Amino acid sequence: MSEWVRRVSAAVAVGALGVSLAACGEPDDNAPHPGEPTPKLMLLRLATTDTIASLDPAGRYDVGARTVQANLYQTLLTILPDKPTPVPDAADCQFDSPTTYTCSLKEHLTFPNGHELTSSDVKFSFDRLARLKTPGGAAALFSSVKSVSTPDELTAVFNLTSPDARLPYLLTTTAASIVDEETYPANKLLDTKAMGSGPYQLSKYAPGTEITLTKFAGYRGPRAAQNDGVTISLLKDSNALYQAVTTGKTDLAFHGFGPGPLDKLRKSDQVQIADKGSAEIRLYAFQMKSLLARKPAVRRAVAQLIDRQAIAKKAYGDRVSPLYSVVPPGYGGQADAFKTQYKQPNKAAAATILREANIAAPVPLTVGWTPSQYGVGAKAEVLELKRQLEASGLFRVTLRGAEWPQYQQATKAGAYDLYQTGWTPAYPDADDYLAPFVTDVPLQNGYRSAAATKLLQQERTEQNGLKRDDLIGQLQGVIAQDVPVIPSWQGLVTVVAGKGVENLATALDPLSFLYLSGLRR
Repeated sequence: MSEWVRRVSAAVAVGALGVSLAACGEPDDNAPHPGEPTPKLMLLRLATTDTIASLDPAGRYDVGARTVQANLYQTLLTILPDKPTPVPDAADCQFDSPTTYTCSLKEHLTFPNGHELTSSDVKFSFDRLARLKTPGGAAALFSSVKSVSTPDELTAVFNLTSPDARLPYLLTTTAASIVDEETYPANKLLDTKAMGSGPYQLSKYAPGTEITLTKFAGYRGPRAAQNDGVTISLLKDSNALYQAVTTGKTDLAFHGFGPGPLDKLRKSDQVQIADKGSAEIRLYAFQMKSLLARKPAVRRAVAQLIDRQAIAKKAYGDRVSPLYSVVPPGYGGQADAFKTQYKQPNKAAAATILREANIAAPVPLTVGWTPSQYGVGAKAEVLELKRQLEASGLFRVTLRGAEWPQYQQATKAGAYDLYQTGWTPAYPDADDYLAPFVTDVPLQNGYRSAAATKLLQQERTEQNGLKRDDLIGQLQGVIAQDVPVIPSWQGLVTVVAGKGVENLATALDPLSFLYLSGLRR
């Protein structure tokens, strides 16, 4: 019997069984009893300024699409609120060897169209992601996966080219969503339709305007919807978002508030606001093409002087959190390495660092920044940094700003000794905060360290979680000692809601999207 015929036959059999049970007089617990009113559906409204590039998880891996995809599709593993490690969603998974990762699917998983979800769908989803290699997509995250094999309908085995301890975390991302192989074309994207096995199913989609999700009762996992559905309105700007939430036209508002409107909302007693540490971080990078930046004492002296709390307060009104490592809190192995290494800002300690290296003060330092990529606080931030460094009497700072395309070229060319930069990871693991600053691929500031590279390779292949956390901690210590970059602050994911919305904090994900299933009203 073909797979398609088998699935349809199973669905028909289940339907026939339901009819026969009803005919035999079995009570339907979900049906209203005579005389009782029909329960009112709990439908929520969400407003955002996000744009949705694609509903297809093999499409562009952009922030706007993640909120929709994370609620429509199911992944093999997931990360629950305030839990740093992956737990089962569609499957229970384990390493059988350093290069073999086996996932055992739950029984009786289905898609909303009645098709069974089997290991064949898992293999199809990952093979399709790798085949399409969508520009801006996430196929590269799974470069260590050589193949996916399916010994039986409930077992999917990831065969790796080399050990990769990141894989469980990668499998929690929306890029790892499981799609129905009978619905999705193998060689092109399905941008405006969706068939996943997540907490919701797609009811309506008007691109650029509105998306309606309804509860999928067949979802089997830890994120079952506690509401009956959510309508997501895609608005144009911060003002429209502010008006929607203050007038009661929406239950929740997310992504797009400017600092002014958000500050006004924080003072209001008509709404509630939930914040969570964002995956986005902001840093300063030293360009090793600069003869000055190559001097470790110069880098360490700057690290000894920077006052992150003052930057957070003066440049951002405490709408960001001071950051003391390239890995923010909440990730396995995280350590506030810069706080350990440099304690509090200290002029005397910084002066000693320069003096022992025979570097005369004041040291001329060129700092680059851009107004077009890092938001309205970017200028205030570099002005505060300049004030701090010059107040010590140890540095003389020249600020140079440029628009984003020119800024990118200038940073690579070595036009600045120190320059403003930022990072948002693609997957929820400390590795994605460490690799950019050790491998030098995204940052391109010329930092090289045999010790850091060795630790990065070790943590990526270490199967023991505690040992891996220790290696990640050691690597942060090396970065704090070498100071190729100086972490400045961590952003916040913020959602605003009416007073009647419950479980708001559980909806926020550090990667800047929302899980809607826990929300109630």
